[in-house]
Amino acid sequence: MTLVHTISEVRSCIAAARREGKSIGLVPTMGALHEGHLTLVRRAREQCDFVAVSIFVNPTQFGPSEDFTKYPRTLEADSDMCREVGVDLIFAPNAQEMYPEGFDACVEVGGLTQMLEGEFRPTHFRGVTTVCAKLFNIFQPTRAYFGRKDYQQLQVITKMVRDLDMPLEIVPVDIVRESDGLALSSRNRYLSADERSAALILSRSIDAARCAFRSGERSAAAIQSLVRSRLNSEPLAKTDYAVVVDAETLLPIEAIDRPAVVLLAVRIGATRLIDNTILLPPQSV
Repeated sequence: MTLVHTISEVRSCIAAARREGKSIGLVPTMGALHEGHLTLVRRAREQCDFVAVSIFVNPTQFGPSEDFTKYPRTLEADSDMCREVGVDLIFAPNAQEMYPEGFDACVEVGGLTQMLEGEFRPTHFRGVTTVCAKLFNIFQPTRAYFGRKDYQQLQVITKMVRDLDMPLEIVPVDIVRESDGLALSSRNRYLSADERSAALILSRSIDAARCAFRSGERSAAAIQSLVRSRLNSEPLAKTDYAVVVDAETLLPIEAIDRPAVVLLAVRIGATRLIDNTILLPPQSV
């Protein structure tokens, strides 16, 4: 495994792999790796000849009051984990490498970025799409791998790639959960013991939505109300949003007669967590 810190080093390594006819799989991350990230890597390993991981805590996707300075930076541990699952290349740049003096460009997707996360974090997606566009240009991967836990982000990146005719495939990978249901997240490490227990209200609310849907409930408003009621039952939870929307457009729907998604953003103490589940009517399966 090779660890590099500059764009020129990445391009040299990728060029060598391409000369050998290898397909390139990219897993973009902000580090603090966990089993969810490793699942992305394993999928890339199955589908690609050469697997790269980027580790970069991207300052442009954090708002002024968010956790950029305290976001965990664990490059040594991350490198050990990558080595164990067969990563070929790690790119761990600093901010100056990605955003040199005079940098003044951005990539922005409309529509999808204006709602939900976009309402609470207005500059977030511009930072995500800009850094991903840069990474896609740097690596020119065959495929890039993203987890479904960040569902809106996945939709935004997929739309960016489609709209701008970027020559790569975005591969979504299902949410990885702890044995008790909590979706894996680098931010879970911020939770105290009591908050960790309280955080289970997210997956329990998701389970309640699934159960109601399996029992025949097709009213988006009814399932949304059920989920919000469950979330409100936890004193440590403060809900930013809990919605049932169209799985592609993320716009509100009345009846779940097409693929829909339940999207949650909840603060447990000072830690903001997200979760989701897709609801597929029988004719959509």
